[in-house]
Amino acid sequence: MPISKDFTSIFSKDWEINFTQCMPNGFLKHTDLCNILQLTAASHSEIGGISFSDMQQFHQAWVLSRMRVEISELPKWKDIVTVKTWINTLENSRSVRALEMYVNGNKIVGCETFWAVFNTKIRRPEALALPFEHFELYPEHKATQTTFSKINLNHETEMVIEKTVALSDLDIVNHVNNVKYLEWCLDLVDEDLILNQKIESFEMNFMKELSLKDKVAIHENLTSDAMIFSITKEDKTCFALQLNLK
Repeated sequence: MPISKDFTSIFSKDWEINFTQCMPNGFLKHTDLCNILQLTAASHSEIGGISFSDMQQFHQAWVLSRMRVEISELPKWKDIVTVKTWINTLENSRSVRALEMYVNGNKIVGCETFWAVFNTKIRRPEALALPFEHFELYPEHKATQTTFSKINLNHETEMVIEKTVALSDLDIVNHVNNVKYLEWCLDLVDEDLILNQKIESFEMNFMKELSLKDKVAIHENLTSDAMIFSITKEDKTCFALQLNLK
């Protein structure tokens, strides 16, 4: 679709937290937090003419490569949250996007994401085929205190569980949805850490895509202040998650 007359380089959108998005304690699930952030990014891309629908004319889609989320507190059921987003960098096949979440004017979440343009036909990254010069970039305007990083997997890990990718794990790009990796790992975490909001920040690295009926193993490594998970297929790492604890 064409660039919207309402397009702005810094975009904000309000969301109401509904009960399907909440944990038993009434606070937003970490997976749904990621969904809201990504849906806001998608809305900004749509009014800016670089949405999934626009890109599919060229068999392209944005896929997430790295993501860091810093949380001071989680919103709860019926809260109205405002998510602001802007682009730090955008060139060729790569983009860094910042997002912030507010409740009553107070920032409660900061997020930095790293995206790649992916050709859904040949299953490879490539340069963005659409114009993007109308987006003003804000390389110095950061949403997180620390930037995303490559998670250190040079630790001894323990294989916790094996699973097979199901149809419900897939998204519109026909691979495992990025939030599903997070969900699989969080299901292995002590529920008290999650319910008592002991996760101060988390990072995700997406390395290889997974498809229907792929067989994977989830590994865990515990330190005094962090939990590191990795997901492997045929001994090759596809995903890594680091949970930083309070």
